[in-house]
Amino acid sequence: MAPSSRSPALTAATASIASIAGILGILYYLDIPTLLQQRVKSRQISSRCYATDSEDNMDKNKPSLAAFKILTQQTTLKETYPLAASISQNVPIYDCARFDLEKEAGMERLKDEWYHILLSGPGVFVLKHFSPADKTNIIDGANAAYAAIIEREASSNKSKGDHFAPGSANARIWNSFSKHCLESPRNFTEYFSNPLFTHVCSAYLGPDYRITTQVNIVKPGGKAQVAHRDYHLGFQTAEAVGQWPKAMHAVSKLLTLQGAVAHTNMPVESGPTRLLPFSQMFEEGFVAYRLPEFNEYFLQNYVSLALAKGDAMFFSPALFHAAGENRTEDFERSANLIQVSSAFGKTMETVDSLPLVERCWDLMAEKYSVEGMSAEVDALVRAVGEGYPFPTNLDRRPPAPGGMAPESEQGMFRRALAESWSREKVVAELKEMRHASAA
Repeated sequence: MAPSSRSPALTAATASIASIAGILGILYYLDIPTLLQQRVKSRQISSRCYATDSEDNMDKNKPSLAAFKILTQQTTLKETYPLAASISQNVPIYDCARFDLEKEAGMERLKDEWYHILLSGPGVFVLKHFSPADKTNIIDGANAAYAAIIEREASSNKSKGDHFAPGSANARIWNSFSKHCLESPRNFTEYFSNPLFTHVCSAYLGPDYRITTQVNIVKPGGKAQVAHRDYHLGFQTAEAVGQWPKAMHAVSKLLTLQGAVAHTNMPVESGPTRLLPFSQMFEEGFVAYRLPEFNEYFLQNYVSLALAKGDAMFFSPALFHAAGENRTEDFERSANLIQVSSAFGKTMETVDSLPLVERCWDLMAEKYSVEGMSAEVDALVRAVGEGYPFPTNLDRRPPAPGGMAPESEQGMFRRALAESWSREKVVAELKEMRHASAA
């Protein structure tokens, strides 16, 4: 039928269908059903914290292993990350030898892919030739500096500790970043002038990040770590984690970036990091990784990639991961572990607890002697002292209690109140804590 011969009724019907289709298209574009669900959900008040004690909570409140399985059984598609050289065991592999660091547009596209991987993808990627093949002397020079540091520190007979492998006989250098510079400033300059650090760190954290590093050398027979998530919430006890609101669980994984540069070849039998792709997206992961059924699932489904000397791996701190077991008889696996922190984890003003304690400790102690650890005394302790033990010097204050973190100022104040310390003793102990925490 020619357009000119259409009846008015048919024309009106066609127009109505077109209008409805347009409205449906707008609703789909705006995702109105989701908006309505969010509106309804926003009117329902639920617990602000995740349940951590399965004995005191109904099973329905426990993290769902079934949901975790569905999330982590996804497949990484090469089409999603076209700039990757390949995909291996769901992990995108990039070849830095192919990058043109001078082309800003190309690097921005790479950074977009890395950001997506860490936030919404498998949560981990590998950078082959992170340290250029023609500059292997840089890694060798760093290894020589580390060896000198390890030899010197071994004579102190101090326990180094390991957050997730207590009692390990492996060699570790806390704050290898600073010690590297002090030991070999020229090699440090060559090592950290690598512009790939800037591109990777800024892709996830933005421009004003701060790098810290810890060397870990896993000796033959060195046992695997327990599967875990990392700093911040990953380094706290289960009891402490249960006190943080759900939003802070989401924020924690956005405040840091984890990585490692291989300082030796890392064949699979030497135990390179075990990884569970996509696990960083599980909302309750900081609670779940501590549950035996989740650990068992990790042990049955993790992947592990061989790395070459000079390669690097970067991953979300929320990714379930663990250093592997070194099953070789005569090979030491060495990595420079990298933890990069966002600029947004800092207060706006500097507060020094020491002069505050000198002025008000007698009043705090007097109030405690009358009320015990009342809500008011607890609030005062929290206001005066630092509740968070980091940053610190892990050589002088190794991970504890629970193998996680040293005592905080607030923890020490509560202990001092309970044991009736004098103001002079509290001040002296606080000064010693400050000294031990300094670089």
